[in-house]
Order: sequence, then C-alpha cells, then structure tokens
Amino acid sequence: RYLERVYHADRLQFPQRRVGPKGAGEFQRISWDEALDRAAAGFAAARERDATKSFGMFSCSKATNEMNYMAQKFTRAVMGSNNIDSCNRT
Repeated sequence: RYLERVYHADRLQFPQRRVGPKGAGEFQRISWDEALDRAAAGFAAARERDATKSFGMFSCSKATNEMNYMAQKFTRAVMGSNNIDSCNRT
C-alpha cells in the first residue's frame, strides 16, 4: 500500500504555490529553494508572533519514536512552543 501512494500518478512531484485569489487561485510550479525559503519564512513569522499562540504540532502514532521525538524537539527547542500533541494515547 505504501508504494502505491509513493508512485501514484497523481502524487505531487515538485513544490507549488497558489497564485491569485486566496482559495481560488491557480497553482504554479516553484523551485525547491523557493519552497524551502517560504517554509522557513513561515516558521520565522510564527516565532515572531509568539509561537505559544501561533504554532502547534500534531504527530502521529504510526510514526516512529524517533520521528515523534524529533517533532516534539522541533516544536519546543526551535519554535519555542509546548503546543504538541499526538494520537499515541488512543
């Protein structure tokens, strides 16, 4: 099943951004460098707006312990927020 999703014909293969009216614009292909710069700018903006109120992370119980550890470490150490939860307890 995993490989079916990874190699599915409709899977995105490159980053895109919406151009035009919010929620109704067209998607435009962008470079990986631009996509990473935009993501980093979004994280920086969340930190500037007080990440305790503007950022949260939700991790998945199907992820490895290492991935869940990385998610909480990123949320707390990088973003400065304790807003992290997961469905691990269900």
